[in-house]
Amino acid sequence: MTEETRRPLLMLDVDCPLNPFAARWPRRPRGYRTHRMLPPSYAARREAAGRDVRPLRVRLNAAHGKRLLGLGYDLVWATTWAAEANEYIGPPLGLPRLPVVEWPEKIVPELDGLLFKTRHVVEWAAGRPFAWVDDALTARERRFVGAHHPGPALLHHVDARFGLREDDFATLARWAREQAQQR
Repeated sequence: MTEETRRPLLMLDVDCPLNPFAARWPRRPRGYRTHRMLPPSYAARREAAGRDVRPLRVRLNAAHGKRLLGLGYDLVWATTWAAEANEYIGPPLGLPRLPVVEWPEKIVPELDGLLFKTRHVVEWAAGRPFAWVDDALTARERRFVGAHHPGPALLHHVDARFGLREDDFATLARWAREQAQQR
């Protein structure tokens, strides 16, 4: 196994960690720029529901791409943006094309209240150590991952008002270093 395949995965949600969508409008956290984006899947959903199709306001901090790449992880999109993250989110951040955790075409809420992404993230990781940043992570997801994932995992909640901050990057870097020491 090469050094590259032994690095932990970093499962990235877009809306919150990278796009602090809950920040008070028109304020945005320092370092963020607002982009107008109209992904085809979003436009199709709005159109099918008979709603106005307007571009999304997406706030991104271009410095985050380089920082994420330097953390010692293999980055993976774990977002409802799905493959569109490679077209719309990656380029402004300076990220290369990343692998994508694919979701079922129709997202159905889990009966036990588990975040719909959780089972798919665990399956995609296939036992490999992973960190996951998302604003919807709770104790329920942590229990599920602990019971169903044989490797180490860090589920890190990020506040949707602020996106990734210094303490979040420090936590992710520390965890990646700990995983490297255990190899």
